[in-house]
Amino acid sequence: MSGRTPYFITTPIYYVNDAPHVGHAYTTIACDVMARFKRLDGFDVKFLTGTDEHGQKVQKSAEAAGIDPQAFTDRVSQNFRDLAKLLNITNDDFIRTTEERQRIAVQALWRKLMESGNVYLGSYSGWYSVRDEAYYGEDELTQRDGKRFAPTGAEVEWVEEPSYFFKLSAFQEPLLKLYEERPDFIMPAGKRSEVMAFVRGGLRDLSISRTTFSWGIKVPGDEAHVMYVWLDALTNYITALGYPNTAPGSEFARYWPADLHMVGKDILRFHTVYWPAFLIAAGLPVPKRVFAHGWWTVEGEKMSKSVGNVVKPGDLLDTYGLDQTRYFLMREIPFGNDGDFSKKAMIQRINGELANDYGNLCQRVLSMIQKYCDGKLPQPDGFQEPDTRMLDAARAMLGTVRAELDVQAFNKALDAIWSVIGQANRYVDEMAPWSLRKTDTVRLGTVLYTLAETIRQVAILTQPFMPDASNRILDQLMVPMDARDFNALETGVLTGGTPLPAPQGVFPRYVEPEAGAA
Repeated sequence: MSGRTPYFITTPIYYVNDAPHVGHAYTTIACDVMARFKRLDGFDVKFLTGTDEHGQKVQKSAEAAGIDPQAFTDRVSQNFRDLAKLLNITNDDFIRTTEERQRIAVQALWRKLMESGNVYLGSYSGWYSVRDEAYYGEDELTQRDGKRFAPTGAEVEWVEEPSYFFKLSAFQEPLLKLYEERPDFIMPAGKRSEVMAFVRGGLRDLSISRTTFSWGIKVPGDEAHVMYVWLDALTNYITALGYPNTAPGSEFARYWPADLHMVGKDILRFHTVYWPAFLIAAGLPVPKRVFAHGWWTVEGEKMSKSVGNVVKPGDLLDTYGLDQTRYFLMREIPFGNDGDFSKKAMIQRINGELANDYGNLCQRVLSMIQKYCDGKLPQPDGFQEPDTRMLDAARAMLGTVRAELDVQAFNKALDAIWSVIGQANRYVDEMAPWSLRKTDTVRLGTVLYTLAETIRQVAILTQPFMPDASNRILDQLMVPMDARDFNALETGVLTGGTPLPAPQGVFPRYVEPEAGAA
């Protein structure tokens, strides 16, 4: 543990007033790809996800369901645990804000903020959106049918109540300094510009407690107040590291600051304005990066329950398969942009890139080894220029993929891998092993070995994206389980003469069910 570089990655904690949809799956899979990649690359990874369970919105949802908030959150939080299992997510911890460790951490952070002189008692009068759990200024609102709406489209209500305030206005310059000195703190770059413009526009002190409802963590020393849900929620990232224990040797000392907070663009402000301000006030380091990804539409339309086009992860997996779904979500759009989920695009990628390109390469090569080499991995005998060109391209993939994933460019990382898959398919056609079988069996052995070694390199690198399928390919090459990390890309090679099992297809083509078929 001690010799490896720590890497701490988090999903946002998901709000428990609704069922998980493809947007939740998208964020969680992206974090899982990063976590798996970093583990294979030798890092000591801590990967956190969980659920955000306090606040007025949850209290109202529980009332509507006719049960108490704790029973409601127990049920809905389990849906997100189930989602992680369903998607083959390798999180190391799952946090719930209703846990005792969260109460301890949030109240400890509150005391730090009080001690720093950045919290005072006052009275709040202003607009609040229960749906967003956010405060809005008059200048941010629009009016329609006598009602006011937030920029998100959520209805707002006028709130007047005693409240503790955080002196957010005092943090305008420290925050702008942070954004200037660390340009990759907020990614992608367009989002950084948005946040900087917002902060330059001036910051108002932030109401951080409520008295008109009770479902939340009590303010220490003043239990008539519950803490603002975002102060509570954001603290989860340090709760999971054992805060307030920050002593040398603690998890907090090892993993904080977080390397990457992955969030949807709708909660960027909370993570890049409020959260670093709270941390700076408490004398704690700020995270290294907050990355805001885009939203998915469905067949060109916004996802909505009323339209009935909400894409459920379970339905995708049942229809297309787990690794196919993971692949599509990471490949279809540049991470950070908005994207459209279309059935046609999904099928094109499954049949074109997975079945035809990757799957067919594996099937052709392994079938030829089975047929032409008695099912044993051939022994190479003198690599020629086309072989070394192929192997060099395969070995160069890691550097490219690592660089792309370090900036969360998932689609570009996959482009780099698919470039090598395309080169390997062309190499098969140019070398024509079926002809070499009749004319030069020694050369045939070298060509098939080159291809098998290329597939090994590709399969090791596709593990973070498609773990099950990649491992099935590596199984067919008889690659030992302890030789599948990135260290093995350089040190490990296939051994000629190894008997291989009969090849099995890994990426079946998707065939549309016939109309009326059950």
